[in-house]
Amino acid sequence: MTFTIDEVEIPQTLEDPGAAGFIAADFIATVEVLNIVEADGYGSDELSATPRELLPSWLDQEYEPKRLFAARVDGRIVARSVFETRPAAEADTVWLGVQVHPEFRRRGIGTAMADELEAVAVADGRSRFVVYTVSRQSDGEQLRSPTGFGSVPLRNPEVRFLLGRGYTLEQVERGSRLALPVNPVVLGDLQHAARIKAGSAYHLHHWTGSTPDCWLDDMALLYTRMSTDAPTAGLDEPEDVWTRQRLADYEARAALDGRTVVVTTVEHVASGRLVGLTAIGAPAQPDRPALQQDTIVLREHRGHRLGMLLKSANLALLTAEAPGHPSIITFNAEENRHMLDVNEALGFVPMGYEGAWKKVLPG
Repeated sequence: MTFTIDEVEIPQTLEDPGAAGFIAADFIATVEVLNIVEADGYGSDELSATPRELLPSWLDQEYEPKRLFAARVDGRIVARSVFETRPAAEADTVWLGVQVHPEFRRRGIGTAMADELEAVAVADGRSRFVVYTVSRQSDGEQLRSPTGFGSVPLRNPEVRFLLGRGYTLEQVERGSRLALPVNPVVLGDLQHAARIKAGSAYHLHHWTGSTPDCWLDDMALLYTRMSTDAPTAGLDEPEDVWTRQRLADYEARAALDGRTVVVTTVEHVASGRLVGLTAIGAPAQPDRPALQQDTIVLREHRGHRLGMLLKSANLALLTAEAPGHPSIITFNAEENRHMLDVNEALGFVPMGYEGAWKKVLPG
């Protein structure tokens, strides 16, 4: 079987007629491959995304530069690969990803795409490669995460593939699902207990959609701290700096994907600054799951049950603003026991796992 690999041009819109329509068709085909691979790995299609939902992030080339490649067999796109960086000159990390349609695996396509991605990374001066990939759970020998939390099946093909290319497993991420609606009595009890623990020192704020101007600086700091405060094990991922302009640009693009984003933040009353946030993105179609986006409480304000206060309040906001969705999907590092405790108390249950892998080229 022969195949070709080429770079996919990112369309500015999915509705352009004429030649631009062919560009959009290629992008749409790569999203279809991604959804098939995710469904195969998780045993569920609840993680499927639409091209409209993913396009805004691909148009963000200023803050999160990325390139998309496709493998074709007889003109059909059967695999995709992603090369993503950060604009900071000192950041030598690159995030790589390869997804091959299950029907076209073990034919050299994944190897060829990985070779190409790593060659592009070397040519770009990058020496630290990070890969996140789903690992379907199975019995048998497990490869344990060095964090001591979580594992991936050693005999899985993606595990053997990455080990064979010199990658090391650094962390395991858990995908979790919460069936909706949550019992309002349970939710109310959890929120009440969290409010008592937080006391009068903290105050919640809520909104849907874009951040109010008065909170842009605080929210930019919280998003920056997501890259430094969240557990990243031995991945050594660089700080990802957000500014109020980057946040405004991000929200303007996100408004195009059809999702309703509900946000709850917590203010430290004495300082007047936001010290935590959580956000949920709900697709326009009510029969599809909502996606838990970022959740963070700054390290210096932990220990007051603010995580539970934020998440329980935002679940109530979701019910009011975007009711009817069957579930919420979230991801957490297996060693992030505090957040997993919050999620499990709310009713989240595991639905699958991803390995976070690293490869560092010799200096």
